[in-house]
Amino acid sequence: MSAPTKMPGAVEAVLMPFLNILVALLVSGFVVWSLGEDPFFALSLLIEGAFGYEEAIGYTFYYATNFIFTGLAVSVAFHAGHFNIGGEGQAMLGGLGLTLAVFWLGNTAPLLSVLIAILGAAVFGAGWALIPAWLQAYRGSHIVITTIMFNFIASALLAYLLVGPLQRPGGQMPESSDFPDGVGLMQFHEVLAAFGVNFEQSPLNVSFLIALLAALAVWFMLTRTRFGYEMRVAGKNVHAAAYAGVSVPRVTVIALMMSGALAGMMGLNELLGEQLRLIGNFTLGYGFVGIAVAFMGRNHPLGIVLAAILFGVLYQGGAELAFEMPNITRDLIVVIQGLVILFAGAMPHLLRRPVAGLFARLRVKGAA
Repeated sequence: MSAPTKMPGAVEAVLMPFLNILVALLVSGFVVWSLGEDPFFALSLLIEGAFGYEEAIGYTFYYATNFIFTGLAVSVAFHAGHFNIGGEGQAMLGGLGLTLAVFWLGNTAPLLSVLIAILGAAVFGAGWALIPAWLQAYRGSHIVITTIMFNFIASALLAYLLVGPLQRPGGQMPESSDFPDGVGLMQFHEVLAAFGVNFEQSPLNVSFLIALLAALAVWFMLTRTRFGYEMRVAGKNVHAAAYAGVSVPRVTVIALMMSGALAGMMGLNELLGEQLRLIGNFTLGYGFVGIAVAFMGRNHPLGIVLAAILFGVLYQGGAELAFEMPNITRDLIVVIQGLVILFAGAMPHLLRRPVAGLFARLRVKGAA
Protein backbone atom coordinates (compact mmCIF):
# COMPACT_ATOMS: atom_id res chain seq x y z
CA MET A 1 0.00 0.00 0.00
CA SER A 2 1.44 3.36 -1.03
CA ALA A 3 2.11 6.09 1.52
CA PRO A 4 -0.50 8.86 1.77
CA THR A 5 0.11 11.71 -0.65
CA LYS A 6 1.32 14.90 0.99
CA MET A 7 -1.05 17.82 0.58
CA PRO A 8 -0.98 21.44 1.79
CA GLY A 9 -1.69 21.89 5.50
CA ALA A 10 -4.86 23.91 4.87
CA VAL A 11 -6.22 21.11 2.69
CA GLU A 12 -5.50 18.50 5.35
CA ALA A 13 -6.94 20.53 8.23
CA VAL A 14 -9.91 22.25 6.57
CA LEU A 15 -10.86 20.96 3.12
CA MET A 16 -10.70 17.22 3.81
CA PRO A 17 -12.87 17.33 6.98
CA PHE A 18 -15.31 19.62 5.17
CA LEU A 19 -15.64 17.19 2.24
CA ASN A 20 -16.15 14.26 4.62
CA ILE A 21 -18.88 16.15 6.49
CA LEU A 22 -20.48 17.05 3.16
CA VAL A 23 -20.62 13.37 2.20
CA ALA A 24 -22.17 12.56 5.59
CA LEU A 25 -24.82 15.25 5.05
CA LEU A 26 -25.57 13.92 1.55
CA VAL A 27 -26.10 10.40 2.90
CA SER A 28 -28.18 11.80 5.76
CA GLY A 29 -30.23 13.76 3.24
CA PHE A 30 -30.94 10.58 1.34
CA VAL A 31 -32.16 8.93 4.56
CA VAL A 32 -34.44 11.91 5.26
CA TRP A 33 -35.74 11.84 1.68
CA SER A 34 -36.48 8.10 1.97
CA LEU A 35 -38.80 8.97 4.88
CA GLY A 36 -40.78 11.31 2.63
CA GLU A 37 -39.33 14.56 4.00
CA ASP A 38 -37.53 17.37 2.20
CA PRO A 39 -33.81 17.06 3.08
CA PHE A 40 -33.09 20.73 2.25
CA PHE A 41 -35.89 21.89 4.53
CA ALA A 42 -34.61 19.53 7.24
CA LEU A 43 -31.12 21.01 6.89
CA SER A 44 -32.50 24.54 7.13
CA LEU A 45 -34.38 23.55 10.31
CA LEU A 46 -31.19 22.03 11.73
CA ILE A 47 -29.22 25.24 11.15
CA GLU A 48 -32.10 27.42 12.32
CA GLY A 49 -32.42 25.35 15.49
CA ALA A 50 -28.70 25.77 16.21
CA PHE A 51 -28.11 29.42 15.27
CA GLY A 52 -31.50 30.92 14.49
CA TYR A 53 -32.01 32.75 17.79
CA GLU A 54 -29.93 33.72 20.80
CA GLU A 55 -31.10 30.97 23.13
CA ALA A 56 -30.31 28.35 20.48
CA ILE A 57 -26.82 29.78 20.04
CA GLY A 58 -26.31 29.54 23.79
CA TYR A 59 -27.36 25.88 23.87
CA THR A 60 -25.16 25.06 20.86
CA PHE A 61 -22.04 26.40 22.52
CA TYR A 62 -23.11 24.94 25.86
CA TYR A 63 -23.04 21.45 24.36
CA ALA A 64 -19.84 22.26 22.47
CA THR A 65 -18.10 23.10 25.76
CA ASN A 66 -18.43 19.51 26.97
CA PHE A 67 -17.06 18.19 23.70
CA ILE A 68 -14.05 20.52 23.80
CA PHE A 69 -12.99 19.18 27.19
CA THR A 70 -13.50 15.51 26.30
CA GLY A 71 -12.01 15.91 22.81
CA LEU A 72 -8.88 17.52 24.23
CA ALA A 73 -8.65 14.70 26.77
CA VAL A 74 -8.63 12.08 24.03
CA SER A 75 -6.20 14.11 21.92
CA VAL A 76 -3.56 14.55 24.65
CA ALA A 77 -3.47 10.81 25.33
CA PHE A 78 -3.39 10.02 21.60
CA HIS A 79 -0.38 12.29 21.00
CA ALA A 80 1.45 10.17 23.58
CA GLY A 81 0.45 7.02 21.69
CA HIS A 82 -2.45 5.94 23.91
CA PHE A 83 -6.19 5.58 23.44
CA ASN A 84 -7.98 6.88 26.52
CA ILE A 85 -11.59 5.66 26.52
CA GLY A 86 -12.06 6.53 30.17
CA GLY A 87 -13.34 10.05 29.65
CA GLU A 88 -16.74 9.16 31.07
CA GLY A 89 -15.37 7.83 34.33
CA GLN A 90 -12.80 10.60 34.65
CA ALA A 91 -15.53 13.20 34.11
CA MET A 92 -17.65 11.55 36.82
CA LEU A 93 -14.79 11.65 39.31
CA GLY A 94 -14.04 15.22 38.26
CA GLY A 95 -17.62 16.13 39.09
CA LEU A 96 -17.24 14.40 42.45
CA GLY A 97 -14.04 16.31 43.22
CA LEU A 98 -15.71 19.56 42.24
CA THR A 99 -18.67 18.85 44.51
CA LEU A 100 -16.56 17.87 47.50
CA ALA A 101 -14.51 21.06 47.12
CA VAL A 102 -17.68 23.19 47.04
CA PHE A 103 -19.19 21.57 50.14
CA TRP A 104 -15.85 21.71 51.95
CA LEU A 105 -15.49 25.49 51.56
CA GLY A 106 -19.18 26.38 51.59
CA ASN A 107 -20.28 29.92 50.79
CA THR A 108 -17.81 31.69 53.07
CA ALA A 109 -15.73 32.68 50.04
CA PRO A 110 -17.66 31.98 46.79
CA LEU A 111 -14.82 32.98 44.47
CA LEU A 112 -12.33 30.80 46.35
CA SER A 113 -14.86 27.94 46.31
CA VAL A 114 -15.14 28.18 42.53
CA LEU A 115 -11.36 28.22 42.06
CA ILE A 116 -10.83 25.26 44.38
CA ALA A 117 -13.73 23.44 42.67
CA ILE A 118 -12.02 23.85 39.29
CA LEU A 119 -8.82 22.50 40.80
CA GLY A 120 -10.73 19.65 42.46
CA ALA A 121 -12.31 18.62 39.15
CA ALA A 122 -8.90 18.48 37.46
CA VAL A 123 -7.19 16.68 40.35
CA PHE A 124 -9.87 14.00 40.75
CA GLY A 125 -10.02 13.42 36.99
CA ALA A 126 -6.24 13.09 36.84
CA GLY A 127 -6.25 10.84 39.90
CA TRP A 128 -8.78 8.49 38.32
CA ALA A 129 -6.53 8.22 35.25
CA LEU A 130 -3.43 7.58 37.37
CA ILE A 131 -4.07 3.89 38.07
CA PRO A 132 -4.68 2.87 34.41
CA ALA A 133 -1.70 5.07 33.44
CA TRP A 134 0.60 3.34 35.96
CA LEU A 135 -0.62 -0.10 34.89
CA GLN A 136 0.05 0.78 31.26
CA ALA A 137 3.48 2.28 31.92
CA TYR A 138 4.91 -0.22 34.40
CA ARG A 139 2.85 -3.41 34.07
CA GLY A 140 1.93 -3.46 30.38
CA SER A 141 -1.82 -3.50 30.95
CA HIS A 142 -3.69 -2.24 27.90
CA ILE A 143 -4.99 1.29 28.46
CA VAL A 144 -8.16 0.65 26.45
CA ILE A 145 -9.21 -2.23 28.68
CA THR A 146 -8.38 -0.56 31.99
CA THR A 147 -10.01 2.78 31.14
CA ILE A 148 -13.21 1.07 29.99
CA MET A 149 -13.34 -0.94 33.21
CA PHE A 150 -12.73 2.19 35.26
CA ASN A 151 -15.76 3.81 33.61
CA PHE A 152 -17.97 1.14 35.17
CA ILE A 153 -16.27 1.48 38.54
CA ALA A 154 -16.74 5.27 38.47
CA SER A 155 -20.42 4.91 37.56
CA ALA A 156 -21.01 2.45 40.41
CA LEU A 157 -19.13 4.64 42.87
CA LEU A 158 -21.09 7.75 41.90
CA ALA A 159 -24.40 5.85 42.13
CA TYR A 160 -23.51 4.60 45.60
CA LEU A 161 -22.57 8.08 46.84
CA LEU A 162 -25.70 9.74 45.41
CA VAL A 163 -28.08 7.28 47.08
CA GLY A 164 -26.04 7.26 50.28
CA PRO A 165 -23.57 9.69 51.84
CA LEU A 166 -24.05 12.54 49.34
CA GLN A 167 -27.78 12.23 48.69
CA ARG A 168 -29.90 15.29 49.35
CA PRO A 169 -31.44 14.96 52.85
CA GLY A 170 -34.99 13.67 52.47
CA GLY A 171 -34.63 13.38 48.71
CA GLN A 172 -35.59 10.42 46.52
CA MET A 173 -33.48 11.23 43.46
CA PRO A 174 -29.79 10.35 42.96
CA GLU A 175 -28.53 13.88 43.47
CA SER A 176 -26.69 15.90 46.09
CA SER A 177 -27.84 19.00 47.94
CA ASP A 178 -27.70 22.26 46.03
CA PHE A 179 -24.43 24.16 46.04
CA PRO A 180 -24.33 27.15 48.43
CA ASP A 181 -25.73 30.43 47.10
CA GLY A 182 -23.24 32.36 45.01
CA VAL A 183 -21.04 29.34 44.29
CA GLY A 184 -21.12 28.77 40.54
CA LEU A 185 -19.80 30.01 37.24
CA MET A 186 -21.34 33.13 35.73
CA GLN A 187 -23.83 32.63 32.94
CA PHE A 188 -22.77 34.08 29.61
CA HIS A 189 -25.73 36.41 29.39
CA GLU A 190 -24.69 37.85 32.76
CA VAL A 191 -21.18 38.49 31.49
CA LEU A 192 -22.49 40.23 28.39
CA ALA A 193 -24.96 42.26 30.47
CA ALA A 194 -21.99 43.66 32.42
CA PHE A 195 -20.81 45.15 29.11
CA GLY A 196 -24.25 46.47 28.21
CA VAL A 197 -25.09 43.69 25.75
CA ASN A 198 -28.48 42.00 26.03
CA PHE A 199 -28.52 38.27 25.31
CA GLU A 200 -31.23 35.69 25.94
CA GLN A 201 -30.75 33.43 28.94
CA SER A 202 -29.28 30.00 28.23
CA PRO A 203 -27.11 27.42 30.04
CA LEU A 204 -23.98 28.81 28.33
CA ASN A 205 -21.51 29.92 31.00
CA VAL A 206 -17.89 30.98 31.34
CA SER A 207 -16.70 27.37 31.30
CA PHE A 208 -16.79 27.83 27.51
CA LEU A 209 -14.00 30.38 27.88
CA ILE A 210 -12.16 28.00 30.23
CA ALA A 211 -12.45 25.30 27.56
CA LEU A 212 -10.96 27.63 24.95
CA LEU A 213 -8.10 28.48 27.31
CA ALA A 214 -7.57 24.76 27.85
CA ALA A 215 -7.36 24.25 24.07
CA LEU A 216 -4.80 27.06 23.83
CA ALA A 217 -2.81 25.54 26.71
CA VAL A 218 -2.80 22.11 25.04
CA TRP A 219 -1.58 23.64 21.76
CA PHE A 220 1.20 25.50 23.58
CA MET A 221 2.20 22.39 25.51
CA LEU A 222 2.33 20.21 22.40
CA THR A 223 4.18 22.63 20.15
CA ARG A 224 6.23 24.91 22.41
CA THR A 225 7.43 22.78 25.33
CA ARG A 226 10.02 20.06 25.75
CA PHE A 227 7.50 17.73 27.35
CA GLY A 228 5.13 18.18 24.41
CA TYR A 229 7.95 17.22 22.06
CA GLU A 230 8.74 14.15 24.19
CA MET A 231 5.07 13.19 24.10
CA ARG A 232 4.88 13.39 20.35
CA VAL A 233 8.12 11.46 19.88
CA ALA A 234 6.96 8.73 22.28
CA GLY A 235 3.63 8.63 20.48
CA LYS A 236 5.31 8.08 17.13
CA ASN A 237 7.98 5.58 18.17
CA VAL A 238 8.64 4.48 21.74
CA HIS A 239 11.95 2.85 20.79
CA ALA A 240 13.26 6.03 19.18
CA ALA A 241 12.08 8.03 22.19
CA ALA A 242 13.84 5.69 24.63
CA TYR A 243 17.01 5.76 22.50
CA ALA A 244 16.92 9.57 22.65
CA GLY A 245 16.80 9.47 26.45
CA VAL A 246 13.07 10.03 26.94
CA SER A 247 11.52 8.21 29.90
CA VAL A 248 8.56 6.64 28.13
CA PRO A 249 6.83 5.43 31.36
CA ARG A 250 7.07 8.93 32.84
CA VAL A 251 5.63 10.48 29.67
CA THR A 252 2.85 7.89 29.67
CA VAL A 253 1.78 8.57 33.25
CA ILE A 254 1.92 12.37 32.96
CA ALA A 255 0.14 12.46 29.58
CA LEU A 256 -2.69 10.22 30.74
CA MET A 257 -3.09 12.19 33.95
CA MET A 258 -3.33 15.39 31.91
CA SER A 259 -5.92 13.65 29.76
CA GLY A 260 -7.90 12.69 32.86
CA ALA A 261 -7.69 16.23 34.23
CA LEU A 262 -9.18 17.64 31.02
CA ALA A 263 -11.99 15.09 31.06
CA GLY A 264 -12.64 15.83 34.74
CA MET A 265 -13.09 19.51 33.95
CA MET A 266 -16.18 18.70 31.89
CA GLY A 267 -18.09 18.92 35.18
CA LEU A 268 -17.44 22.66 35.26
CA ASN A 269 -19.96 23.17 32.49
CA GLU A 270 -22.62 20.72 33.64
CA LEU A 271 -22.42 21.05 37.41
CA LEU A 272 -20.76 24.33 38.32
CA GLY A 273 -22.28 26.21 35.40
CA GLU A 274 -25.81 24.80 35.09
CA GLN A 275 -27.06 22.16 37.55
CA LEU A 276 -25.39 23.61 40.69
CA ARG A 277 -25.49 20.18 42.32
CA LEU A 278 -24.06 16.74 41.64
CA ILE A 279 -26.47 14.50 39.76
CA GLY A 280 -26.21 10.92 38.57
CA ASN A 281 -25.24 10.25 34.94
CA PHE A 282 -24.50 13.91 34.21
CA THR A 283 -21.87 12.89 31.65
CA LEU A 284 -24.54 11.63 29.17
CA GLY A 285 -21.99 9.96 26.90
CA TYR A 286 -19.95 13.11 26.28
CA GLY A 287 -16.77 11.22 27.09
CA PHE A 288 -17.37 8.75 24.27
CA VAL A 289 -18.40 11.41 21.75
CA GLY A 290 -15.14 13.17 22.62
CA ILE A 291 -13.33 10.34 20.83
CA ALA A 292 -15.08 11.24 17.59
CA VAL A 293 -14.51 14.95 18.21
CA ALA A 294 -10.78 14.42 18.65
CA PHE A 295 -10.40 12.40 15.46
CA MET A 296 -12.63 14.70 13.44
CA GLY A 297 -10.45 17.59 14.60
CA ARG A 298 -7.34 15.64 13.54
CA ASN A 299 -6.18 15.83 17.17
CA HIS A 300 -5.34 19.52 16.75
CA PRO A 301 -6.79 21.85 19.42
CA LEU A 302 -8.29 24.21 16.82
CA GLY A 303 -9.80 21.33 14.89
CA ILE A 304 -11.22 19.92 18.13
CA VAL A 305 -12.92 23.24 18.93
CA LEU A 306 -14.48 23.33 15.45
CA ALA A 307 -15.56 19.68 15.63
CA ALA A 308 -17.05 20.31 19.08
CA ILE A 309 -19.10 23.18 17.71
CA LEU A 310 -20.30 20.91 14.89
CA PHE A 311 -21.52 18.37 17.43
CA GLY A 312 -23.11 21.18 19.41
CA VAL A 313 -25.02 22.05 16.24
CA LEU A 314 -26.10 18.43 15.80
CA TYR A 315 -27.26 18.17 19.42
CA GLN A 316 -29.16 21.46 19.58
CA GLY A 317 -30.29 21.66 15.96
CA GLY A 318 -31.20 17.99 15.99
CA ALA A 319 -33.51 18.50 18.96
CA GLU A 320 -35.30 21.31 17.13
CA LEU A 321 -35.47 19.24 13.95
CA ALA A 322 -37.06 16.29 15.77
CA PHE A 323 -39.61 18.66 17.29
CA GLU A 324 -40.57 20.32 14.00
CA MET A 325 -40.58 17.17 11.83
CA PRO A 326 -42.24 14.26 13.70
CA ASN A 327 -41.08 11.73 11.10
CA ILE A 328 -37.49 12.54 12.05
CA THR A 329 -37.20 11.06 15.53
CA ARG A 330 -34.41 11.51 18.04
CA ASP A 331 -33.16 8.08 17.01
CA LEU A 332 -32.71 9.33 13.46
CA ILE A 333 -30.75 12.30 14.79
CA VAL A 334 -28.42 9.78 16.42
CA VAL A 335 -28.10 8.07 13.02
CA ILE A 336 -27.10 11.40 11.44
CA GLN A 337 -24.54 11.95 14.20
CA GLY A 338 -23.24 8.45 13.56
CA LEU A 339 -22.88 9.15 9.84
CA VAL A 340 -20.87 12.27 10.59
CA ILE A 341 -18.63 10.23 12.90
CA LEU A 342 -18.32 7.47 10.28
CA PHE A 343 -17.29 9.66 7.36
CA ALA A 344 -15.37 12.39 9.18
CA GLY A 345 -13.86 10.34 11.99
CA ALA A 346 -13.63 6.68 11.06
CA MET A 347 -13.13 7.18 7.30
CA PRO A 348 -11.01 10.36 7.09
CA HIS A 349 -9.19 9.20 3.94
CA LEU A 350 -12.30 8.30 1.92
CA LEU A 351 -11.79 11.17 -0.55
CA ARG A 352 -8.05 11.53 -0.10
CA ARG A 353 -6.96 9.79 -3.30
CA PRO A 354 -9.07 11.87 -5.75
CA VAL A 355 -8.29 15.14 -3.93
CA ALA A 356 -4.57 14.32 -3.79
CA GLY A 357 -4.66 13.43 -7.50
CA LEU A 358 -6.33 16.75 -8.30
CA PHE A 359 -3.67 18.69 -6.40
CA ALA A 360 -0.91 16.67 -8.06
CA ARG A 361 -2.28 17.52 -11.51
CA LEU A 362 -2.59 21.17 -10.57
CA ARG A 363 0.98 21.16 -9.30
CA VAL A 364 2.25 19.60 -12.53
CA LYS A 365 0.21 22.02 -14.62
CA GLY A 366 1.54 24.96 -12.64
CA ALA A 367 5.12 23.79 -13.11
CA ALA A 368 4.55 23.39 -16.85
